[in-house]
Amino acid sequence: MKNLQIFEFDEFEKNSNRNLFYNGYDFVIGTDEAGRGPGAGGVYAAAVCFLNKNLSEILPELNDSKKLSEKKRAELFPIIKENSIYSIKKTEVEFIEKMNILNASLFAMKMAVEDVIRQLKNENVLVLIDGNRKIKDFKHNQKTIIKGDSTSASIAAASILAKVSRDNYMLELDKKYPEYDFKKNKGYLTKSHIEAIKKYGITPIHRKSFLKNFCN
Repeated sequence: MKNLQIFEFDEFEKNSNRNLFYNGYDFVIGTDEAGRGPGAGGVYAAAVCFLNKNLSEILPELNDSKKLSEKKRAELFPIIKENSIYSIKKTEVEFIEKMNILNASLFAMKMAVEDVIRQLKNENVLVLIDGNRKIKDFKHNQKTIIKGDSTSASIAAASILAKVSRDNYMLELDKKYPEYDFKKNKGYLTKSHIEAIKKYGITPIHRKSFLKNFCN
């Protein structure tokens, strides 16, 4: 599979930020989440604003995190952070259960984006969001992009930061709850994970609303 390269991404990031074709915006920020589907653990979101004009040289293998190997994501993780203004945020299981996973994901994105805006000290931004749902109660300009992690460089980078951060978090949870094999399933409801739930019960980091079929 050929990796998408920065210069093949859409008009928002062809030549990095601070370009006239942004229709008056000073910065473009991409955001994405990781962990909407699992039955355990919090959801992570990241926001990325690239400032470097030579992204195709620095990150030639940037792509949607789901299309990259775990090793490649780990390699790109520090490079993205070194060449961007970024933020990574998490909403915990309690918040997910109270607000539902969609709202929890959007809220994590909102926190990450607002943190990047604070770091930029500039509110004249356009926020690109992976998917088709806009951030709620958000005063800044935003644009949703279906499959944005495959077409927007900053969203792709955000997807990597969120994914690697969440995977590392699940590795830590695996040490606390080794019976559930979180280091492999990352909280997703695999067959072995479901069997462990039936045998050992649920933990405080399980999403009960996701487990209704297994907790009766």
